[in-house]
Amino acid sequence: MKKLLVPCIYLLKGRAVSGFGQKNAFGSGNVSELALIYSDHGADSLLVFDFSKTDAEHDEAIACIKDICTSSQVPVIVAGNVKRPEDVKKLIYAGAAQALLNGGKPENMRFMEEVSKRFGREKIGVTIADTKEYTDNRDIIEQYASRLVLLDNIEKEIAPMSDLRILLHVNHAGEKQVLDLLASGNITGISGGFVSQRNLDLTQVKVRAIEMGIEMNILTSSVDWSEMKTDEKGLVPVIVQDYKNDEVLMLAYMNEMSFKKTLETGRMTYFSRSRRSLWVKGETSGHFQYVKELRIDCDNDTILAKVAQIGAACHTGNRSCFYRTLARTSYDDTNPLHVFQDVYDVISDRRKHPKEGSYTNYLFDKGIDKILKKVGEENTEIIIAAKNPDPEEIKYEVSDYLYHLMVLMVERGVTWDDITSELARR
Repeated sequence: MKKLLVPCIYLLKGRAVSGFGQKNAFGSGNVSELALIYSDHGADSLLVFDFSKTDAEHDEAIACIKDICTSSQVPVIVAGNVKRPEDVKKLIYAGAAQALLNGGKPENMRFMEEVSKRFGREKIGVTIADTKEYTDNRDIIEQYASRLVLLDNIEKEIAPMSDLRILLHVNHAGEKQVLDLLASGNITGISGGFVSQRNLDLTQVKVRAIEMGIEMNILTSSVDWSEMKTDEKGLVPVIVQDYKNDEVLMLAYMNEMSFKKTLETGRMTYFSRSRRSLWVKGETSGHFQYVKELRIDCDNDTILAKVAQIGAACHTGNRSCFYRTLARTSYDDTNPLHVFQDVYDVISDRRKHPKEGSYTNYLFDKGIDKILKKVGEENTEIIIAAKNPDPEEIKYEVSDYLYHLMVLMVERGVTWDDITSELARR
């Protein structure tokens, strides 16, 4: 199993703080900024601890967790302030890949089965501070959790008894200790002070771990560079595509070194033909491209990169370099992703720039109760239409319903990205 490096973010009063029990801000205290820094420097996941003490602080923490999950390019694991099943739901809905229950709280253990069955075993983990917490609850933890997060160096006692993945949170360790722990085989990941340093390049730590024979979480290619057909300068063209909506963003070139650097770091790295040097996309602008998938064509001479694009791909500030139309015939774009987003954008624009006589503006003016009434009515119309064997009626009513649903989404600030991300997580 590949070993993970998992930096920590400790939350208190809506800010990132420097560690357990600390009140001073860590860096700027901006959680989104910190999540991006860790994502940029090779983190495999993030571990977030909520130290809020009041309900108001907890609400702030949930908002922060949502910001972290939105900014981070890696999965986010969250612990702290879980007192009832509803708290687990809040964390999952905020975007957490996994919610951690406290092994030292009997009430957490009592509802573990419930939340595991409701959200899935992969979504549930347990924090353990001492061996007794684990042994007292071993059966239920092993059955309904998928990860142990050890808050002390008790991996030698726990590992022989558990089949679960073990993430060790250790604050007093340097690189050699971390690598030795990863090499030991007892644990699948390290968190804590060393890996949470803001100025530490975790990709380099991974390289040194691989040199020690430790299997780390880096990209590997199914085709060796030697098998690719390069041009006379040793380059291969790379078509870059947004992984969410398949928009073609840009065309660039890679040589062997930039290809290997891309695999090593998870960020798109190219060879600049004009500067004759490597360049990491976003290094100066902050508009990084995080690799989601690399594909090779049938002739092994062109790479297709599906990426998470931060900001604009084009140096002009446009999202895509292909923003100018040369020629076009008349056609209807029926790509569902495009159609839904286009209609949503029109509705959103109507709200910002009201148009006299617009039915959409009529709904916004009447308010949420009118919008909800229409959504309910259109939902009923679908049910009635479904009893009719004519599919045309169903298509019409579903389209009507989706329009009113999007009005509701705009009214409540929910985007299609929010919906598709939630569906993908499920």
